[in-house]
Amino acid sequence: MTKHREAYVEIERVQTGVRMERRLLKVLKGLAELKDLTLGDLLEGIVLHAFEGKAPFSPQTLKEIEKLRQIYGLTLKATDSHHLKERR
Repeated sequence: MTKHREAYVEIERVQTGVRMERRLLKVLKGLAELKDLTLGDLLEGIVLHAFEGKAPFSPQTLKEIEKLRQIYGLTLKATDSHHLKERR
């Protein structure tokens, strides 16, 4: 039996200073830690899935996200995304 090898795609990464809602970032960092990924790798995967209209998370991962949301008090939903106002 031959072992399946995935081809790697060479990319160039750049450093960015993205601002994000505090609790949302905590949930993302927690999820990245659970999945043994860097935050950047997690975000790349989420965005690439979204660009293709695909769900980025399995049902099990969604359960883990819900636990992290409760831990960090993240109550924001997708419908809130265009109605956020930064506290001064």
